[in-house]
Amino acid sequence: MTRVLVVEDDDAIADPLVRGLVRQGFEAVRVSDGRAALDAEPADVVLLDLGLPDADGYAICQQLRLRSDVPIIVITARGEEADRVRGLELGADDYVVKPFGFRELVARIGAVTRRYEGARNGALPLLSNGPLTIDQRTRRASLDGAELVLTRKEFDLLAMLAEDPGALCTRDDILERVWDPHWYGPTKTLDVHIASLRRKLGDPSMIETIRGVGFRLDDRR
Repeated sequence: MTRVLVVEDDDAIADPLVRGLVRQGFEAVRVSDGRAALDAEPADVVLLDLGLPDADGYAICQQLRLRSDVPIIVITARGEEADRVRGLELGADDYVVKPFGFRELVARIGAVTRRYEGARNGALPLLSNGPLTIDQRTRRASLDGAELVLTRKEFDLLAMLAEDPGALCTRDDILERVWDPHWYGPTKTLDVHIASLRRKLGDPSMIETIRGVGFRLDDRR
């Protein structure tokens, strides 16, 4: 049974959400502040509100990500692009803006858990392209021997591009594989992650944009 940690201080939102998750077959545990979220027993998925009474939700997201690779879905009323970008760059796997549809949320929970389990259980090869090395088994990437600090989505995106350097990966293929075949979010999310990857790689030319079509990793082998 999938264990979902709901971090939400508003009873009017948290109570029906927990009841709905239980009806859908999840084990749902609710906490109402950041400290309790950090002290909670390990979960399979975290639903994290950003407007917490005792802490900045972004800081809690970052601390949760530093502790583990548990899938994190941010749920918040902050719908501006800058807010979404910040949450994703701090390690969130998905971002849902209130008000949201319950069925959509359940679909997103299923998507992030399937991707997580697939990454953990698959027999995944070591990828290399010039100075870039990606170990899919340990989910670590390094450039010139220095480990890159990547979010889950950044790692999955870079690994997909590195499977066949020089080959085009279309936007639709990336969203379907790295996000979900039924991705509900804005496609701008992909551009945000590409921009973040370029900054971390230190060389924007490593990832080429094919305008209106997709992206490819420069073949440096």
